[in-house]
Amino acid sequence: MRIGIPVETQPGETRVAATPKSVVQLAKLGYSVLVEAGAGAKASFPDEDYAAAGAEIGSQAAVWAADIVAKINPPTDDEITALRQGAVLISLVAAPRSPELLEKLAARHLTVLAMDSVPRISRAQSLDVISSMANIGGYRAVIEAAHEFGSFFTGQVTAAGKVPPARVFVSGTGVAGLAAIGTARALGAIVKATDIRAETAEQVESMGAEFVAVAAGEQQQSSDGYAKEASQDYAAAAARMYAEQVRDMDIVITTAQIPGRPAPRLLTEEMVASMRPGSVIVDMAASSGGNVAGSVPDEVVTTPNGVKIIGYTDLPGRLPTQASQLFATNIVNLMKLITPGADGQLVLDEEDVVQRGMLVARGGEVTWPAPPVAVSATPAPAAPAVSAEAPAASAKEEKKPRDPRFTYVVAGLSAVLLLTLFFFSPAGLLGHFMVFMLSVVIGFYVIGNVSHSLHTPLMSVTNAISGIIVVGCLVGLTLVDQAQSMTAANNLIIIVLSVVGILLASINVFGGFTVTDRMLKMFRKG
Repeated sequence: MRIGIPVETQPGETRVAATPKSVVQLAKLGYSVLVEAGAGAKASFPDEDYAAAGAEIGSQAAVWAADIVAKINPPTDDEITALRQGAVLISLVAAPRSPELLEKLAARHLTVLAMDSVPRISRAQSLDVISSMANIGGYRAVIEAAHEFGSFFTGQVTAAGKVPPARVFVSGTGVAGLAAIGTARALGAIVKATDIRAETAEQVESMGAEFVAVAAGEQQQSSDGYAKEASQDYAAAAARMYAEQVRDMDIVITTAQIPGRPAPRLLTEEMVASMRPGSVIVDMAASSGGNVAGSVPDEVVTTPNGVKIIGYTDLPGRLPTQASQLFATNIVNLMKLITPGADGQLVLDEEDVVQRGMLVARGGEVTWPAPPVAVSATPAPAAPAVSAEAPAASAKEEKKPRDPRFTYVVAGLSAVLLLTLFFFSPAGLLGHFMVFMLSVVIGFYVIGNVSHSLHTPLMSVTNAISGIIVVGCLVGLTLVDQAQSMTAANNLIIIVLSVVGILLASINVFGGFTVTDRMLKMFRKG
């Protein structure tokens, strides 16, 4: 089968749905690729590179007559007419906002796979275009804000005086929000963030930002990976929080969107007016109504008090080369999924929740929306059972505070035992013991401050330390017979301690590899 890659006709679009690298990957799956002349020019991919990768350069009519057409934006009426009946279209569709488009596509008996309808499950992450583009958009939002902002992001101390770091507030901590947080932190800014989903707080803090919770508001538990519309009580509490936070911020980036619905209004005109002159707001939801009062799609608006509101809707397209590479990779991963035989033959399996979620039209019928797919999320805490006997039972089971004299006795006995040990031990033991105690204290504070999300990479470090312990114990065993001054009892002690050390360190090493292997299997299909 042949895959056609057309020129994007939407005004201002700079991306392309295939790159020379993705052409090579599609060819390995058994497909031939036809690229319209000039399709990748705006993304710095000349026709010569496509030809060198094995693609054929053809006319617009030939591309739209291909068996499969892959593109970025939803097709226009003329492009729908140019598609041959029964063809396969892969593109963004915006199904919740485009019922008329879906009817037109179904009328042509097209099979349509919407790249923006990928279920948010772990197995589908490799073809989630929304996340890929949001990642670029969040990064670019900070770059655009830095361009309009009249100062440094990072704090500096110079001969001419001290420059404070910029203060950045990010509303919405999905993929775009987290990318914005990471970029702003990398530039040296002080970052705060908020989100209606409670489970994102740990992610925000792991990136070095401060999570601002909404007081007296009940945060959501996400069931599908997307935020839902807030209740009136939560919205009122959030408005008070925004009014308090944004007045002290230099940069505000809003990313809150609800699939299929207008973007929620987060910042009012009064909030914008409370910000200092020279502050910058980037409204990443400007295309769907905007989070900020006064934002205009694709424009930079300067308010009477000197606050700039950026409403660009093409943030990913402002990095066309990188955006095209990620979009093309997402399409390659989709083609791998629907080409199980790697023989150039597309096979759709509607029993697969990923394929079914993306399928919005087939056989003359609109198949959107797909059945909902539950996403693993933070479970809501179970309500404790209440009974008439509960107060009495809890009173009986209430733990009495420990007598402080017990703690003093234990500490005193421990000190006596340590002094006795040092008195009868060899001279070098005290120095080694002090090093050991300092290592324990330092290790406790270092490991204790590592975020939970980094515990798996931390296993690599502990495995390396355990390997050093194993080597040290083996060296100790080899020196037992060489030490002439050691008694049989001392040799036995060394042997026992070495064997125990090797055993425990080996358990840690093999256990770390086992846990890592199990985690990797979670991301493998089947």
